[in-house]
Amino acid sequence: MDALERYLRECDTPQGDALAWIERQSWLRTSHGRQVCGPTVGALLREIVRLQRPQRVLEIGTFSGYATVWMAMALPEGGRIDTIEINDEMETLIREGFERAGVTDRIRLHIGDALDVVPALAGPFDLVFIDADKRDYVAYYQAVVDEVRPGGLIVADNVLWDGKVYAGETPRDRQSVGILAFNDLVSGDDRVEHFILPLRDGLHIIRKK
Repeated sequence: MDALERYLRECDTPQGDALAWIERQSWLRTSHGRQVCGPTVGALLREIVRLQRPQRVLEIGTFSGYATVWMAMALPEGGRIDTIEINDEMETLIREGFERAGVTDRIRLHIGDALDVVPALAGPFDLVFIDADKRDYVAYYQAVVDEVRPGGLIVADNVLWDGKVYAGETPRDRQSVGILAFNDLVSGDDRVEHFILPLRDGLHIIRKK
């Protein structure tokens, strides 16, 4: 944890016991604890949900369920999240976290490839959060953009990818190439309005016209 993140945690409203437990278990029980979006991004997602009051939320990339819980706790009555995780080994941890947070009844967990699962889900969606395999961001966007209602949002995480997408040298790794292609695709899509928020690793905030 760097000095900035430590300071933000000291200043911000505490995330609560259930979220702290999920964050800690993500580090203890997986080798990719860094994938947790952290309390600042989590709080932003919560406020987006509070302001937008979505009935249908789609999340591509559950990981340990940390971001899912932030959003679920802010859902209005009757709201639901469909969240998709490709790694079936994460299911036990995900469900434990949902249970601890008391949000199990607001979430439907799908284990599988999002590109297979999304076509089977009935839209339209009010909010889509993308935080999965960066190599497939273009495919995820193409799969969901027509399923988002006018005025709905798509939020994509990690779109600055540790600065690799703007460092000056042409990235060669497939993740960076995928994110660059995604950002370029969104920039040329006249169906949406959008901006990149340089928070943590970058969030692309996309509004369907």
